[in-house]
Amino acid sequence: MAPIPSENGVEGDDEREEEEEEDEEEDEEEEEEEEEEEEEPRLKYQRLGGSIPSLLASDGASCIAVAERMIALGTHGGIVHILDFLGNQVKEFTAHTAAVNDLSFDTEGEYVGSCSDDGSVVINSLFTDEKMKFEYHRPMKAIALDPDYAKKASKRFVAGGLAGHLYFNSKKWLGFRDQVLHSGEGPIHTVKWRTNLIAWANDAGVKVYDAANDQRITFIERPRGSPRPELLLPHLVWQDDSLLVIGWGTSVKIASIRTNQQRATNGTYKNIPLSSMNQVDIVASFQTSYYISGIAPFGDSLVVLAYIAGDEDKEKEFSSSVPSRQGNAQRPEVRIVSWNNDELSTDALPVLGFEHYRAKDYSLAHAPFSGSSYAGGQWAEGDEPLYYIVSPKDVVIAKPRDAEDHIAWLLEHGWHEKALAAVEAGQGRSELLDEVGSRYLDHLIVERKYAEAASLCPKLLRGSASAWERWVFHFAHLRQLPVLVPYMPTENPRLRDTAYEVALVALATNPSFHKDLLQTVKSWPSVIYSALPVISAIEPQLNTSSMTDALKEALAELYVIDGQYEKAFSLYADLLKPDIFDFIEKHNLHESIREKVVQLMMLDCKRAVSLLIQNKDLITPSEVVTQLLSASKKCDSRYFLHLYLHSLFEVNPHAGRDYHDMQVELYADYDPKMLLPFLRSSQHYRLEKAYEICMRRDLLREQVFILGRMGNTKQALAVLINQLGDIEEAVEFVTMQHDDELWEELIKECLHKPEMIGMLLEHTVGNLDPLYIVNMVPNGLDIPRLRDRLVKIITDYRTETSLRHGCNDILKADAVNLLVKYYKESRHGIYLSNEEEEARAKRNDTGASQVIEKSLSMKTMEVKSKTRGGGRCCICFDPFSIQSVSVVVFFCCHAYHMNCLMDSSYTSAPTSRGPVPEYEYDNGDIDDEDDDNESGTPRMRCILCTTAAS
Repeated sequence: MAPIPSENGVEGDDEREEEEEEDEEEDEEEEEEEEEEEEEPRLKYQRLGGSIPSLLASDGASCIAVAERMIALGTHGGIVHILDFLGNQVKEFTAHTAAVNDLSFDTEGEYVGSCSDDGSVVINSLFTDEKMKFEYHRPMKAIALDPDYAKKASKRFVAGGLAGHLYFNSKKWLGFRDQVLHSGEGPIHTVKWRTNLIAWANDAGVKVYDAANDQRITFIERPRGSPRPELLLPHLVWQDDSLLVIGWGTSVKIASIRTNQQRATNGTYKNIPLSSMNQVDIVASFQTSYYISGIAPFGDSLVVLAYIAGDEDKEKEFSSSVPSRQGNAQRPEVRIVSWNNDELSTDALPVLGFEHYRAKDYSLAHAPFSGSSYAGGQWAEGDEPLYYIVSPKDVVIAKPRDAEDHIAWLLEHGWHEKALAAVEAGQGRSELLDEVGSRYLDHLIVERKYAEAASLCPKLLRGSASAWERWVFHFAHLRQLPVLVPYMPTENPRLRDTAYEVALVALATNPSFHKDLLQTVKSWPSVIYSALPVISAIEPQLNTSSMTDALKEALAELYVIDGQYEKAFSLYADLLKPDIFDFIEKHNLHESIREKVVQLMMLDCKRAVSLLIQNKDLITPSEVVTQLLSASKKCDSRYFLHLYLHSLFEVNPHAGRDYHDMQVELYADYDPKMLLPFLRSSQHYRLEKAYEICMRRDLLREQVFILGRMGNTKQALAVLINQLGDIEEAVEFVTMQHDDELWEELIKECLHKPEMIGMLLEHTVGNLDPLYIVNMVPNGLDIPRLRDRLVKIITDYRTETSLRHGCNDILKADAVNLLVKYYKESRHGIYLSNEEEEARAKRNDTGASQVIEKSLSMKTMEVKSKTRGGGRCCICFDPFSIQSVSVVVFFCCHAYHMNCLMDSSYTSAPTSRGPVPEYEYDNGDIDDEDDDNESGTPRMRCILCTTAAS
């Protein structure tokens, strides 16, 4: 079966000969008549197989819809079958409980909608489990999904049925909502949606609605004398965005619909005034001698499914909707007619069971396409329309005769040149085309047009593996195989391994085609050939003059295919391929980098250094350094060495200690700023050599550091003062040395430099007595800003002295305050309470003896009633162990029962009623009277001590 056409149809010319009659001269009329006599048939027919016979054995087909990629078939049992174009069942939806009346796809072919006599509309997603069902409680006869249903969130569709309402359903914020576009003119029989235009037919006629502008555009009246829609349905089909084809009874009308939108050049729509245009033009209208069971566009003609009724049975034919059981119905016919009702072709179809079917039992659907191309008497490839004629027990496909039929017809008539031209156009797929193609290729080979022959092979040989292999070996025999290699197929068909291996070897043995070999190895799937024979053909060329970079890279690709990753890595490294680092990680080739350090550095020194550091256990620093030192002059190996040793030092300061002398020089050359930190961190370089390097490169601070480590502190100090002139750093250096003689040396070095003296005075505060420096300054020496600096020194000194005195005063005051606080805390009484009593006190908040809040300065201890000891209360003299009451112990070692102490007349109590105040506990010393709480809180005192004091 020919490939299913896409949705891109082009307009054709089915009446080419008739149009030529008007323009050609009289001497061409006879030739044209001969061509008409030999006119090629228009359509061919094929019964749809696959799952169709088994599906329709127990059920009957009721309707069909065709999308770009699949077919939907509805049955009288309420089932929707999704089929491929061979008739094989892909999915099945048990959507309804009664007959399916209509089906509709969206443009993308992702959703299919169905309606049924059970009053429901069901929309199923073909690729997910999404399913939506809408109940309308009356038989639904027609449905049309929004062409952009899958793309838009509104999920719009229109549906109608016997209720007479045309529902416009769309998804809103709160769910799906129905809008009645039209009602009151009888049942809705059919509805079709194209772009923004919705056309439907009811008992009154056909109406068109513009969904974009929310307005009805036109009304086309139902043809007079047409059978009732219940007996013979009207048929609507959009030929394009503006042409609506109407087939009703025996009448055909073609209406040109124009809305108040016009498509702009960029594909968008723009509005134009309604008053400036007509809404509909009937561009064609005619009557037929047969009943129309289906209609569809065929280029600029029409395909009509015709039902032929006998003259004596015409009245009876439509008097009842019950199918005839007499078996006297005629075969349905497929007719191609022009817009003027000129009959171009007629074919009777041997549909299964046609004797018992009426006009309403048939339906016609066509695969979606836009426009047509009929140049030269043939449809353009991919634009051929497909027509599906459905009866209850059969589905027949009608399609234009394709290139295979055309070529066969040309060969039958002996027009080999035209047949050969068709083969050159790549339109043939049959054995006949193979034969014609072989003849044409033989002709080109004889003419030594090898390149042209090779370029035509894909068109002429197509999917024949045997033919491809035959021509591959034939080209190899002629030593012209390299010109055929770019056209060899790798799938559909896939050839034998030998054919591909022979082709690759042919490219490898010719230096002119080494780049083609590389491109071929990269583009061909590795599973279609064995790499070993090709590797064996290339390896002898290694290290020879015929070995090119392209061939070397191709060999590396073949090594990868064969799993020899180490060899492939070696070649990639020599070729300096940028993605070699990913290749190493992917195939874990860290051990293989041992011999390719320089190449990796040249590719990406940063990634190479990181890789070498991570694998320093596999490839030692000595190996890396050796390879970099022996590298050619094409690269800056010393810079690479610096990067590697620097990173190695950061990871492990001792790993490359043997090369620290070298590293000093490398830092001096490539990164002088890092030399001083290195000198401070490392202990593995020779000081004399490092000092010599710093001397040559005039690195002064580094010299100072090295001289300091060597013990030449005076020389280092001289460098700081005389060459760097940095007195602050000199002071810091001398401070770190902790050498008084070095201070003397610093002062001596600065005595003859007035500016240095001033700076020295500023920076030695805290380290050296400024007075000592001033005394050593020669008389009469002019020191810049001496007065300001002395004032600053004196001011800083006074400030420091004042801060010290202030801190000492604060420290002493804090110590005294803390001592007094400690003394007072130590003198406070201790309140000892029983757990049970405390619990009772919490439950009873009315007695003063039960609610006593402890002050912040009182220590509280909880003891049980089992206290052992011979202590007695100083008032009642009862032992504490026999009384389960709270006890107060004073610092003077006198103890009282809490009740006794509260009842004593010596305890001061508040005079007013109210909450029980806080109490503080203290000894009875008279000296403490001045320390009463300022808040007026009553104080408990030891009775014995207080009495004795008084």
